[in-house]
Amino acid sequence: MDKRQRIERLAETEEDRILLARIYDRMTAAAQRNVPGSTCFLSRREQVLAQRLLPEAALRFFGGYDGAERAVCCCVPDYLTLEDYLLGENGPVCAVRAAFYEGDRLTHRDFLGALMGSGVKREAVGDILVQTGRCDLLVTREIAPYILSSLESAGRTRLHLSPLPLDQVEPPEAQAKTIRDTVAALRLDSVAAAGFGLSRSKAAAYITGGKAAVNHLPCEKPDRLVAQGDQITVRGLGRLELAEVGGTTKKGRNGVVLRRYV
Repeated sequence: MDKRQRIERLAETEEDRILLARIYDRMTAAAQRNVPGSTCFLSRREQVLAQRLLPEAALRFFGGYDGAERAVCCCVPDYLTLEDYLLGENGPVCAVRAAFYEGDRLTHRDFLGALMGSGVKREAVGDILVQTGRCDLLVTREIAPYILSSLESAGRTRLHLSPLPLDQVEPPEAQAKTIRDTVAALRLDSVAAAGFGLSRSKAAAYITGGKAAVNHLPCEKPDRLVAQGDQITVRGLGRLELAEVGGTTKKGRNGVVLRRYV
C-alpha cells in the first residue's frame, strides 16, 4: 500500500490528510537516513492515526513525562537509546516553567490563549500543567527560546519564565471517581450511560451526534461493543475508562468498574 492509499484509508478531513502526509514524510525520511526524527505534538487521536499509518515502524510517543496527553511521534535509530535521545540536550521536547502570583487563579485556557496570542502554533505546544502559582509548559525544542523571550503574561497576570529540566516537570495528580454498576450488555451507549449518569437513550444521542470517541477515535455507533481497558470520551462530559469487567449477575447483567476522570 503506497503513501496516498494509507492516508486516504485513515483521513477523515483535509487537515488529517495534511498532518498524516507530514508524519509519513518525516518518519520515513528519518528511517531511510538512519537519523532520529520527530513530529509536532499530536493529540491522542492523532497518535492512534500515526500508529495505523506506519504499523511497521518502531514509533515512540513522548510528551515530556509519563502519561502525557499530547506527545510527539519519534523515530529513533538503533545506535541511540530512547532515553538518550528523548532526555538529551537535543531531544524533541523541553519544558518551561511559568511562575506567577499565587493569588491569581490562572487556567489552562488562560495559558493557551496567551501562547496563541503570541503567535505560537498549537502543534508546538504539548500539555499545559497548571497548579497554584506555576504552570509547566511542554513545548517543542525549536519554539522554547521564543516562548522564554516573548511570553510575558497570561490574562492580566505577569509571568516569570525559566527553562525546566524534564525530570522536574510536576503534572497535577489525576483525579478519578470509581463507579461500580451493572449493564445489560457491554455496548458503548450502556457503558457511557453508567459512567456519566445518563439514560441509555441520552447516551446514544451523544454518540450518534458525533460527540463520542473510543480509544481516541470517533465512534457514532451506540451498539459498538467495548472491552476492559477501553477509553471512552464524550465531548462536554469527560473521559471514562472501563477499568474492569466482572461476572454476570443472576439477572444476566454484566458487572463493571469504571473510572471517570474529573
